[in-house]
Amino acid sequence: MLFVCYPKCSTCQKAKAWLEARGIAFETRNIKEAPPTAEELARWQLLSGKPLTRFVNTSGAQYRALGVKASDLEEEALRALLAGSGMLVKRPILVGDELALVGFHEAEWGEKLT
Repeated sequence: MLFVCYPKCSTCQKAKAWLEARGIAFETRNIKEAPPTAEELARWQLLSGKPLTRFVNTSGAQYRALGVKASDLEEEALRALLAGSGMLVKRPILVGDELALVGFHEAEWGEKLT
């Protein structure tokens, strides 16, 4: 599994500890240093079954500084915007062969991974 995170994020740290406590193997990728590509985001969205707007870090300063609402953008434009900066992407994201989990929701992760 691929664990896409920002190491300084407390939610990412909590999710990482949760995975480790359950012995779930994963590879870590720093979202700031290696943001997801538009193609990855499209694949992850499909795997997650969630709208692309769920991949937006709406609580981040960078998003607020844009002064634009994610839901007002076409998907292609939003995907390109997210691919341009990992800090705009909600985290963590856990990606497997058949799933993508966005944000750490312990109950959802437990249901999908155990």
